[in-house]
Amino acid sequence: MTSALLSLGHKVAKALEDYHFIRIISHNDADGITAAGIMSIACLRSNIIFQTSIVSALSRQVIDRVNSHVYGKGSAVLFCDMGSGQPELLERIKDDVIIIDHHQIVGDHSGRVQINPMMVGMDGSRFLSASGTAYCVARAMNTNVDLAGLALTGAIGDKQTMEGANAEILRVAVDAGVVSVKPGLRIIDGDVGEVLLTTTEPYLDTTGDKAATRQFLDELGINGTLQDMGTEDLTRLASALALKIAPRAELSAVQSLVGNVLVLNQEVVPNIYSLEWMLNCCGKADQSTLGLALCMRDAGVLDEVRVLSSRYQQTVVEQLRAAQSMVQDMEHIRYVTLENVTGTGIIGGTLIRYVYPDKPFITLNIVNDMVKVSARGTRNLVDGGLNLAEAMREAAQSVGGQGGGHDIASGASIPPGTGEEFLRVVNSIVGGQLV
Repeated sequence: MTSALLSLGHKVAKALEDYHFIRIISHNDADGITAAGIMSIACLRSNIIFQTSIVSALSRQVIDRVNSHVYGKGSAVLFCDMGSGQPELLERIKDDVIIIDHHQIVGDHSGRVQINPMMVGMDGSRFLSASGTAYCVARAMNTNVDLAGLALTGAIGDKQTMEGANAEILRVAVDAGVVSVKPGLRIIDGDVGEVLLTTTEPYLDTTGDKAATRQFLDELGINGTLQDMGTEDLTRLASALALKIAPRAELSAVQSLVGNVLVLNQEVVPNIYSLEWMLNCCGKADQSTLGLALCMRDAGVLDEVRVLSSRYQQTVVEQLRAAQSMVQDMEHIRYVTLENVTGTGIIGGTLIRYVYPDKPFITLNIVNDMVKVSARGTRNLVDGGLNLAEAMREAAQSVGGQGGGHDIASGASIPPGTGEEFLRVVNSIVGGQLV
């Protein structure tokens, strides 16, 4: 946490004090939902009236919806996990705009109050998530140290490591007793057979195959729930899983399987990987209010969220297995074209981490009158020059759409019928980046 970043946090906190009503708009992944949860709790504790909405992307439709209820002087629209890359859309908003983001900054935002680690030279794709950035603001508004668990959950959701600013949040959280750290297997809780049957973290060659999953566990002599499993069984399982994914997976995916596990002492779901996955499921299944309720520590929604997560996870596995059979190769990218699926980011992110780590992976999803695009890379590819935020933005604009995000993970929305040209442009851009 640099002094410059903390100063930006105080600036946003001070600006929020000037408004009696804040409309919070945030992204529907785990990072966006935790960011929204942090700011909702911070506003509640500061006696600021707020309304929170979770959306799949910042689009013209979202802007029109915001402008359909203009609250005027004394109110503002607070964007979390979005906004820094879409200045042309924000110009259309009639109320004041405040931004809490960690994506690459595009255009001129000099007239807006904004906090983004990119503004102080910090890589927001690696060292501070949107929820971590929101946590900086919340700490400036009040003590709010107990919200650190949500900030770290968002970081895990964005595949960030506990380095840099994230490490500082973790240190403070541990000192305050908000988070505990123990060695273990970084995986969600539950019956080991059910977890491995539907897991995408890690994604196994047996995922979705009940007989193969049972055979794998029988050969290891392992059963029961992961949270109650002894050290010997956990160690044996971890070794077997690492050996299972190593031939195909990205090296970092293998290395991240075992290590320090964060236990969230203040949240209704203590396992950080379980909470992250539940929030993602809520967002992608269009039940973001349930995810927000989890962040607000409403234990009453737990049973409903568990059922939803189980069903959604089964759907994702089915879509993953189907998508894997349809993957196409171009010179510099891989891609798959799908229709009306949920969680394209999960599909692309899983396949590049565990099956195809050598090229950027692009997922096109045809939904009604739009094609939604999700692009995923690896840290090795980024270190070699890949910048998917630039590739998505330029390629989408070339076909009349919009795109942006992080160098390692980005997205776009493009008109129907433009997918082939879009992919051609992306392939060319990526080829130029990875020379």
